[in-house]
Amino acid sequence: MTSTNHHLKMTGISLAFPGVQALKQVSFEVKSGEIHALVGANGAGKSTLMKVLSGAETADEGTIRLDGKELSITSPRDAKQIGIDLVQQEVDVALVPYLTVAENICLDLLTDGTMTGFVSQRRYIQRAKEALATLQADISVKTRVEELRLAEKQLVLIARALVQERRFLILDEPTAPLSQAETSHLFSVVRRLAERGLGIIFISHRLQELYEICDSISVMRDGQLISRHLLTDITKEAVVEQMLGRQLTSVAKTSRVNATNVLTVESATNGDVHDISLTVQAGEVVGIAGLVGAGKTELCKALFGDRPFQEGEVRIGGKAHRLRDPQAAIQAGIGLVPEERRKEGILVADSVAENLTAAAAHDFVNRWGLMDRRKEANQASKWVKELGIKVADVKQEVGQLSGGNQQKVAIGKWLLTDVSVLVLDEPTKGVDVGAKQDIYRLIDGLAQQQKGILYATSEWDELLTVTDRIYVMFDGRIVHETKTADTSEETLLWYATGGGQR
Repeated sequence: MTSTNHHLKMTGISLAFPGVQALKQVSFEVKSGEIHALVGANGAGKSTLMKVLSGAETADEGTIRLDGKELSITSPRDAKQIGIDLVQQEVDVALVPYLTVAENICLDLLTDGTMTGFVSQRRYIQRAKEALATLQADISVKTRVEELRLAEKQLVLIARALVQERRFLILDEPTAPLSQAETSHLFSVVRRLAERGLGIIFISHRLQELYEICDSISVMRDGQLISRHLLTDITKEAVVEQMLGRQLTSVAKTSRVNATNVLTVESATNGDVHDISLTVQAGEVVGIAGLVGAGKTELCKALFGDRPFQEGEVRIGGKAHRLRDPQAAIQAGIGLVPEERRKEGILVADSVAENLTAAAAHDFVNRWGLMDRRKEANQASKWVKELGIKVADVKQEVGQLSGGNQQKVAIGKWLLTDVSVLVLDEPTKGVDVGAKQDIYRLIDGLAQQQKGILYATSEWDELLTVTDRIYVMFDGRIVHETKTADTSEETLLWYATGGGQR
């Protein structure tokens, strides 16, 4: 990797989509060896700006210069040849599931002519191993990517960028699927790369980690650059105010719990989780705390009939149910908002209207067996307004929305059903602080309607903000139960790291 100093500068970048001015005369810059944070609320334009820089979008106007020389970037391949690479947030979009880890890591090398002549398997496997060793990632290069956990897929994407000579690396929410230990490893790698001359653009909604890893910060709002500072010169509170254009107000929890159990799980076990016993009362928000790999996602999916429990009992509203598949779970009254929203939670190529009505599609079928599109659009428009979803039209594809608005759609589709239990797996992952508050209010509103909410996350501050009671998981088991008012982040982390195990 070259240690030459480079200066990358974007000037007057504007880009419009139908009905939306995504970028308005944005100027942005980063230098070799700098770790620069780029932040903004969902829809602020930061991801669009980085798509322009990485060649996925072409600006309507503006220039990009490297060391004063104007660049022509019209495709991701152009950007990569210049030395600019994007490690995107939605890892499954960028990886080929049926290829091995080594093949995915060396995919660009194998397709762009870098590895010329006869390419032996040993040659690219060695390159992949070296990249993973740099990341301190214990992943077999011969494993197929579809068999990896989400955190491992993220590391494979970062390793792909490391096997080639890059001058600038864009990391879009790289820590979202990582555990605390994996995040610490990543930070060590990022610092070493910066020391070797790589310029890093770091996009994250976790402001605390930006202050830990970054040197400087640019704030965007409504498609415009609001400010650029050294992080030593601006507080987190000021960053949030610049992102939102207002002060952040907290969401007060209302008193809503009654003594009726809407969900009871007793001694439930499958290949992923063991001896699970828990309850959720009507109007109660119950947290499932744990680090990456603790079994939170596996528990959420088991409750939704994906990899069903092989032993134990699940009762919903006092009635026993065998949750053999998702359809059975929905009929029993359970809805799921999964962690990987683009892969499992929404239909990215379908409209907002089609997504919002998907879970209750039968209600929109007319007497001839056809979908009543007018009724569907009217109902969707009502919920778009109710949920504060920013969208040009309910016919717009969900995949074109910001992460926060996609998540509102993923949650909102269950509001048209009569589910009594809603399971939320990392519901605010990749969501900005403003959209988080909207989601908190939405959850509180559902609880007021006497829904039971299971809220699974590794974000301790969220658990303490949103929930009434918390179960902590470690190694596929529940190891601790507590009222939220009686615990702390330190206590949750103690149990989540196995501190309560003998």
